[in-house]
Amino acid sequence: MSLSPAALAARRVFAAASHSSHEGGARTWKILTIVLAIPGVGVCMANAYMKMQAHSHESPEFVPYSHLRIRTKKFPWGDGNHSLFHNSHANPLPDGYEGSDH
Repeated sequence: MSLSPAALAARRVFAAASHSSHEGGARTWKILTIVLAIPGVGVCMANAYMKMQAHSHESPEFVPYSHLRIRTKKFPWGDGNHSLFHNSHANPLPDGYEGSDH
């Protein structure tokens, strides 16, 4: 497999260009991190905090849809009615939420 002289010259040019174009790459990424990434994370944190403050902590009204929370057999742990990662404040049982203190 022999390459033409023009192909060899182009190959050398591209190799030389790629070698010299990477100078300062770490500095560029460091500047981008400081100028864009860190303030971006701060803005996202502020947005999440403000949404959390405005969020109402009331549970939605329970509607016993017949196609949800179907239990054909009991779960093999506990009383058999609670899922493995059950959260009493967010996950209702087939007959409604567990208590009124959520």
